[in-house]
Amino acid sequence: MNRYSVLLVDDEEEVIRIIIKKLDWENMGFCIAGYARNGVEALEMAEELQVDVVMTDIKMPYMDGLTLCRKLKELYQNMKVIIFSGFDEFEYAKEAIKISAEEYILKPVNANELREVFTRVKENLDRELDEKRNMDKLREYYLESLPVLQENFYASLMEGRIPEKEIEKYARGYQIELKGPYYVVTVLHISTPESGEDEPLEPFLLAVSVKRLVQEQLAGKWDSRIVTYLGDSVVIAQLPEEEAVTHFTDTMDKICKMAKRVCKARVTAGVGYVCKEPGQLCVSYQGAKNAVSYRVLYGNTRAISIAETDPQENADMPWEQPYIEKILKKIKVGEEVPLQEAVREFTEKLSGSRMSLQKYKILIMGLIAELFRFGFDHGMNPDEIFGENSDVYIQAMQIESPEALGVWLNDKCLQMQKMVLHERQDTTKSFVTKAMEYVKEHYADQDLSIETICSVLNVSAAYFSTVFKKESGKTFINYLTDYRMEVALELLLNQNEKTYIIAEKVGYSDPNYFSYVFKKQFGMPPSKYKAGKVEQS
Repeated sequence: MNRYSVLLVDDEEEVIRIIIKKLDWENMGFCIAGYARNGVEALEMAEELQVDVVMTDIKMPYMDGLTLCRKLKELYQNMKVIIFSGFDEFEYAKEAIKISAEEYILKPVNANELREVFTRVKENLDRELDEKRNMDKLREYYLESLPVLQENFYASLMEGRIPEKEIEKYARGYQIELKGPYYVVTVLHISTPESGEDEPLEPFLLAVSVKRLVQEQLAGKWDSRIVTYLGDSVVIAQLPEEEAVTHFTDTMDKICKMAKRVCKARVTAGVGYVCKEPGQLCVSYQGAKNAVSYRVLYGNTRAISIAETDPQENADMPWEQPYIEKILKKIKVGEEVPLQEAVREFTEKLSGSRMSLQKYKILIMGLIAELFRFGFDHGMNPDEIFGENSDVYIQAMQIESPEALGVWLNDKCLQMQKMVLHERQDTTKSFVTKAMEYVKEHYADQDLSIETICSVLNVSAAYFSTVFKKESGKTFINYLTDYRMEVALELLLNQNEKTYIIAEKVGYSDPNYFSYVFKKQFGMPPSKYKAGKVEQS
C-alpha cells in the first residue's frame, strides 16, 4: 500500500493532538510527518519535509491558512491541502475552492468525516501515482514522445556534427523553433539505488517516468525540449537573457527533489554553460556532463551548475580528447581512486595504439599542454608539481614505457588533485564567509532572505543553499535566525529597550512573531527571560 506524509498546522497544540488520535493513520496509508503552529513555520517545514498533504486551520498568527494554501499551490502543484476551521461563513469556503484546496471541513472535526476526507485524498493520490507508474502507459508515452528525426537532430547538435550554416535548415524541416537568444543544456542523471532503498521500476521505465515528470513541470517554460541521449534525459532550454540561468537552475533543483518523492529516483541535474548559438550546444552539453560529475562532492537529488561549481573551467576546451578530458575531470572531482583508473585507461589505450614515434611525441606535448593549462587556470605553480628549472617535456619523453608513464602521470595528477581540493575548500569558505558577513551587516533588514543574498553573490538559490549548509552545518534561514536571536539577547540584557523596538532592530516587523521565535529559541518570551536574569543578578 502506498503511504503518504501529512503535515498538520494549527496554533492550538491540543487541536493537533486530538486530530492525531482520531484516526489510525498507518492503516489508512498515511504518516504524520510533523506539525506547525503557524503558516510561516508550515511553509518552511513543507519545503524541508516534502510532504504530500497539508491539513491547516484558517485563523493563525503571522500567516493564515488561506494564504498558506495559496503559497503551497504555487510552489508544489501536486500537494493536497485540506482546510479546517471553526468559521463556517460561505466566503471562506468559496475562497478555499478558488485556491484549489481539496477539502473544507468545520471544527470540531468529526472522526468519521475526517476518515472520509482522507480516504478521498488517498484515492486521488493513488490515482495520480498509478498514472505515473503504470508501465503500459509509460511504454505508450515513450513511443509517442520520441519523434526520431527530432531526437537525432538534437543529438547531432550536442555532438557538434551539424555545420553552423545548415542548422536553421534542419530545424525548419523538423518543425523546431530555435529562437534563443540564449541556450543551455542540462543532463539529468539517474543514480543507481543505494542499499536499503525501495526497489524502483526497471531502469528503462524509471527513465521514462522521470522524463515525463520533467516535461510536466517545464511545460510552457523556457521553450524547453527534453530528449533521451546516451541513457540520460537531456533538457535543451532557451533563455530570454543570460542571467536567467540562475532561476532555471533553481527550477531544475526543485524537479530533482520532486523526482525522488514521486518517481523514487535520485536525479542529478547538471546545468551546462549558457551559449548564444545552437552550434555551441555541444560545449554546453560537455559542461553539463562535467557538472553531473560533481555529485560526488555535493550529493545527488539536486541541480549543479558548472558555471557556479567551477567557474574557472575553460569552456572552449577541445573535447575531441576524451581520455585526457576524463583525467582532468577526475582531478577536479577530488577522489583518488577514479583518477588512478582514468590514468590507467589512458596508458592502456596508449600501449595498444601502435602509433608512430612522431605521433607519440605530439600526444605527449598535447597532454603536457593540457596539464599546464589546467594548472594555470586553477592558480597552480608548475614548479611545485614538476620541479624547479625542469623541462617537463624532456622528463616525459625520457620515460621508456606506457606503464612508467602511468606512474609518472599518476603522481603529478594526484598532486594537482590535492591542490584543486584545497583551492575549492578556500573558495567555498570564502563564499560562505561573504554570506555571513552580509548577515552581520544587514540582519536588521526585514526583507533579508535567500533571494537577497543570492542576488548579491550572483548565484542560484539551489547552489547557495547546498554550499552554505555543507560549510556551516546550518541552513541560511537557521543561521540568520540564530544570529538575530544572539543580537536580540544582547540588546535585551544590556539595553533598556521595549520588545517591539528590539524586534525592529533585528529585522522583525511583527513584535508578536519576534516573541514567538525568541520563545522557540530560548524557551520563554523576552520579558520573562529578562526578568529571570534580573532576579539572578
